[in-house]
Amino acid sequence: MARKESAGRYAAGELKRVPEPIRSKLALLPDKPGCYLMKNAEGKVIYVGKAKVLKNRVRSYFTGSHNIKTQRLVSEIRDFEYIVTSNNMEALILECNLIKQYHPRYNVLLKDDKTFPYIKITGDKHPRLEVTRRVVKDGGKYFGPYPNAYDARETKRLLDRLYPLRKCATIPDKVCLYYHIGQCLAPCEHPVDPGVYEEMVQQITRFLNGGYQEVKAQLQEKMMAAAERLEFERAKEYRDQIQSIETVMERQKIQIPDAVDRDIFGFAVDKGWMCVQILYMRQGKMIERRATTFPFYGEPYEDFMTFVAQYYSENPALPKEILLPMAEDAGGSAEGGQDGAAAGGARDAVDAGGQEGDEAAGGEPGGLGASRGRSFADGEGGTASGERGEWAVDGPDDAAIGTARAEAAGADDPMFAGADDSMLAGADGPDAGAEGGPSSDDARDSDEEAARAGASQAEDDMRESLQRWLKIKVFVPRRGKKRDIVKMALQNARMTLEEKFRLIERDEARSVKACEGLARWLGLPRLRRIEAFDNSNIQGADAVSAMVVFTDGKPDKSEYRKYKVKTVEGADDYATMREVIRRRYERVLKEGLELPDLIVVDGGRGQISAAIDVLENELGLHVPVCGLVKDAKHRTAQLMTGDPPEIVPLPRDSQEFYLLQRIQDEVHRFAISFHRSVRAKSMIASQLDAIPGVGEKRRKALLRHFGSLKKIREAKIEDFRPLGIGEKLAAQILEALREDGASREERQSDEASR
Repeated sequence: MARKESAGRYAAGELKRVPEPIRSKLALLPDKPGCYLMKNAEGKVIYVGKAKVLKNRVRSYFTGSHNIKTQRLVSEIRDFEYIVTSNNMEALILECNLIKQYHPRYNVLLKDDKTFPYIKITGDKHPRLEVTRRVVKDGGKYFGPYPNAYDARETKRLLDRLYPLRKCATIPDKVCLYYHIGQCLAPCEHPVDPGVYEEMVQQITRFLNGGYQEVKAQLQEKMMAAAERLEFERAKEYRDQIQSIETVMERQKIQIPDAVDRDIFGFAVDKGWMCVQILYMRQGKMIERRATTFPFYGEPYEDFMTFVAQYYSENPALPKEILLPMAEDAGGSAEGGQDGAAAGGARDAVDAGGQEGDEAAGGEPGGLGASRGRSFADGEGGTASGERGEWAVDGPDDAAIGTARAEAAGADDPMFAGADDSMLAGADGPDAGAEGGPSSDDARDSDEEAARAGASQAEDDMRESLQRWLKIKVFVPRRGKKRDIVKMALQNARMTLEEKFRLIERDEARSVKACEGLARWLGLPRLRRIEAFDNSNIQGADAVSAMVVFTDGKPDKSEYRKYKVKTVEGADDYATMREVIRRRYERVLKEGLELPDLIVVDGGRGQISAAIDVLENELGLHVPVCGLVKDAKHRTAQLMTGDPPEIVPLPRDSQEFYLLQRIQDEVHRFAISFHRSVRAKSMIASQLDAIPGVGEKRRKALLRHFGSLKKIREAKIEDFRPLGIGEKLAAQILEALREDGASREERQSDEASR
């Protein structure tokens, strides 16, 4: 009791250092579940989190010790808001939606994610197969998701050879090559019985749902029959189709006999980074893996569960089962999670109550799992991600969940055959920390037991919420085959994270070594900061220049600069270099900025001499200058330096030469992209300025309202009324732009025909 009072006084003392507005709001936080939004000084949401008890979770940010990343987050918090929910499941859904809405800087974000590809059978009168990344309610049937587009396209290519559905997006006037090679029924010229399509759709559905072995057996029979009739070419076609099925559908390496679709998650954390590894098992076979690495700022297991929630909100086709790791696996050890106890919370190998539960951590509420397989039709067990919140609100109650979980635990599953195949007890299982606690008089042991019980309960709550939301089985295996698969995911996650850090270290070492070597070649005492320049223009028009900065051999993009050439007319590269060097280093001297150890110009003797003349004779600076000379194929060929410039015999296969190539490619890319944007704006301006009645103010208003010339060209006369432009002028604008567009298309077609 005395220790608790002391801890309370310590927390109160820490809260006194919190700004008064935040301290006042902390005192009013409710003891309810919900979400909280942390804001910075500008009022921007920088972090979104969920909590079982808002009062305890939000206050924890302003008391106690935190790691460096959490300290950085807390240092930026100037205000917060909270939203109370009725249960943890609603908090999980709300957190996912708020992250999508605000894209907070410190949250786990699925930035990469193009959505996964699916194979779709359209619901048209004459159906066709296509690969798509969008799942919508349009009457079609979707199969997936596939781990990557290559697998989806290869499977579609195989189905195109087996089933002659139409291939054309729009039905043409006459038959095409697909009809002649037997891959289309040609509905463009020949009537097709709807029953034929229905039979093919059913066969494709069976094929994609795991029935390809039946198709393979049928093809083998046809191959043998054709060979007996001495139709060897036809037999060869059947043989090739069989080989295609084996190549596309049977290349999996790991197989479990229950033929269940499941996703297996593993994660590892280190140095403020998290790697999540997903193993995809379809029809009991491991088909693909996917790794995502990102920085995290909260508790490891909570951020991991947030990632899982976001992942399934973006991918509406669900597997039958999800296998998750334990919180104690956060530190990286797949063998028992001992290394991860500090990061993810400690947990005993046996449940807190001393029982080795056989109960699954998730069930299949409402019996919906049977309809949530690899394929789903419009309105038949599948839906877009935006509607999953309705499922959660209207989902079954806790009693139904508990019943389903108990039934799932007792099911006859080959995955659990044997005494070692028990699973972690679920949220409804016994918890010694919740009732009475341990009998020891040692206060420290008591606190540790309570912490373990609390971590266990929080883990179960998150898992239960995810299960109720997605309405599929969610397991956290303790031992057996499923635990072995989770260990595989954990190991892959840990190896991916270690590889990332090794690559970073190797890249940094290689970059620093290249800088040191280049300094020796150039006779410089040190070489840390390099500034490189390149010019870009088309026959002197829209002339620009760009500067990039490399520090310790790596690009420092915050230091990049762009220049519009002001004093040079025509294509004079030497004069342009003089102007840009003068403008850059006049500002460096004026503002006291850091001087580079080396200046790199894109060019040879002329550009080097122009830069040195400005630096030494006008600005009184003595900074080494070198030039990169390109060959006839516009590739880096030679390094020149000195006054007069001389060639440095740098080996072309050295790390120093590779560094210079990267610098030249980067400054060229930056200059070209800037020149293109300037030229595009000038072209837009010239086209609009050429129209009588359109001046600078009206041109800016048109571009601000429509966004581009293309949209202006496609607009209607009434669309110009909000800008105060009458029908006559609007008609003139449309006529001028459309004539210009037509003439440009004509010129492009003439060039293509040549």
